[in-house]
Amino acid sequence: MSDTLITIVAIFLAAILMFIFPLLSVSERSDDISELAVQSATTEFVDNARATGKITMENYSDLVATTHATGNTYDIEMEVKVLDENVGKKSAWTQGVVIGENIYYSVYTSQILEAIQNSDTGVYTMKEGDIFSVSVKNTNKTLSQTIRSVFYSISGNDVYSIAAQATGVVTATGSY
Repeated sequence: MSDTLITIVAIFLAAILMFIFPLLSVSERSDDISELAVQSATTEFVDNARATGKITMENYSDLVATTHATGNTYDIEMEVKVLDENVGKKSAWTQGVVIGENIYYSVYTSQILEAIQNSDTGVYTMKEGDIFSVSVKNTNKTLSQTIRSVFYSISGNDVYSIAAQATGVVTATGSY
């Protein structure tokens, strides 16, 4: 009886070692490749917007298409921190130097997309000094996440394995 039990345990362990761990390794590499593609697309999108001072629907659609080409679904969050120059009482207008406080207010994804769709040109313009950031996270559960959750009991809605972020200061004022 004990030989049979040991044989069953040995077969079970062999199956895990021969099939499950290689599958986990391959699926984690797939997630790494997806993350690299998403990070590259996000960085390219932010750099283009920073250099031109514009967020266009075409560029946003390219970002969405590139990220979804990895076979996963993503939540793309954009934020523009708009520089609102609040000139103080002390200033030296003759020298072009303004002494005062610079305040940023934020414009988020839904507002940006609404502005793009409502504009005649399909462009959201930014000005020099604004800060543009994009955050991308996967919303579906990948194969590696599923396998890890079986073995490590990781669960929850906030668990994601593919994420990318890019932020930068706008260097050019966009024009139509």
